[in-house]
Amino acid sequence: DGEVHINELKNGNAEMFWNPTSEVRRQRLKRHIVLFEEQTDFESERLWQHVTSAINKGDQHKATQEKFVLEEEQRNAARERKENGTEWKPLLFQHDATTNEWRYKYEDLRPWDPLNDIAQFEKNGVLQTMERHLSTRMSNHKTTCINNQITRHKRSAKDCRRRKTSDQPSNHSQNTESSCSTPESVQELSDDDGEYLGFESLCAQCGKEMNHLKEIHSAVLSLQRAQQDIHR
Repeated sequence: DGEVHINELKNGNAEMFWNPTSEVRRQRLKRHIVLFEEQTDFESERLWQHVTSAINKGDQHKATQEKFVLEEEQRNAARERKENGTEWKPLLFQHDATTNEWRYKYEDLRPWDPLNDIAQFEKNGVLQTMERHLSTRMSNHKTTCINNQITRHKRSAKDCRRRKTSDQPSNHSQNTESSCSTPESVQELSDDDGEYLGFESLCAQCGKEMNHLKEIHSAVLSLQRAQQDIHR
């Protein structure tokens, strides 16, 4: 959110490359970080604090020294693990043997849904997405399932009446009428009568979304507690 210049070393000319407006500055994302005193020894801000301090002071020699100290400590730790036969187990990353790359365990590659996704947040190194209106989406889906099944029953009842009032022989008409098990009163059913028709278990997707809703509810409660801690 600051000015960026391009400096031509050959002739010493300077050119403005980026100069954000006040509107752009207002739109910048707020940065939320863990308090320094609450960070563990291996979190970046604490781990690199001396290197950062030297860079901010313009002391590149000191920054290089501090960087060397850190890297040497890491080399020694790796050497000790190898000698002791200790396997390094990352908490947040796993190795993909197919691509020979390290991947974040909790990556979420689905497209961002601006209508349902509220925010992404990190807790204990795990990225999570806070969602809204999941219960509404489930309710809409459940209503759609009920309406679809009621529509099918209404069609079945209508077909029965058509067959009963047809001009076919009486014995055939009786057979047709006896084969229709759907009562004509189905036309008067409302969405609340779904349980009577056995709609209590609508479909597998409803069951999955109900379990997902419980997980989201637990995650939201955890987020609320975390936000309260942050505010304190």
